[in-house]
Amino acid sequence: MHLMRKGLIAVLLLVCAIAVGYAFSQGGKSKLANPAALTEKAPDVYRAKFVTTKGEFVIEVTRAWAPNGADRFYNLVKNGYYDNCRFFRVISGFMVQFGINGDPNLNTAWRQARIQDDPVKKSNTRGNVTFATSGPNSRTTQVFINFGSNAGLDGQGFAPFGKVVEGGMKVVDSLYSGYGEGAPGGNGPEQGRCQMEGNAYLEKSFPKLDLIKSAVIVEGAAEK
Repeated sequence: MHLMRKGLIAVLLLVCAIAVGYAFSQGGKSKLANPAALTEKAPDVYRAKFVTTKGEFVIEVTRAWAPNGADRFYNLVKNGYYDNCRFFRVISGFMVQFGINGDPNLNTAWRQARIQDDPVKKSNTRGNVTFATSGPNSRTTQVFINFGSNAGLDGQGFAPFGKVVEGGMKVVDSLYSGYGEGAPGGNGPEQGRCQMEGNAYLEKSFPKLDLIKSAVIVEGAAEK
């Protein structure tokens, strides 16, 4: 009886642990499904650490560069939006883009969660990080990291909000770029299908794409 009781307790503890873990994950997802609730003001300077299939890199964000972009990025990273996202558009010498979620339901929730444009205060130089847009006041979740000097984007309203620091560009440079530009202009992923089908589409048709294992906020900047 004593052994049976111990076994029963162990089983109950395991069931409870699974239930708590499931509830936690569902709570996080449910929070992400409500963009209107994720509007926390970001610190003046903060860092976001990205763990990828090619290693780690850190993005240092300076809110004064682009406040609306910095706030949106802070809320997305803090709440786990970029976890398990693919680097779906990697164009050598130009930029690497990410920010379409692996869950189509979350893409639907965020598609119209647009933020107002920020004035362009910094140039799109190598390592600077910027939100992608589809026109005025259309930024949502997609961002890109500049591989080279793309100053021509400055006049088009692309406002950098941060930069890759601590040698992290070595990792960024190594992200898989073999698929090139996205369809229909190239052989890479079609963004419409990425939005509608999520990671199921990318894993099946573009298995070599690197991904973000996790992204977390690291408060403050490094000491100078």
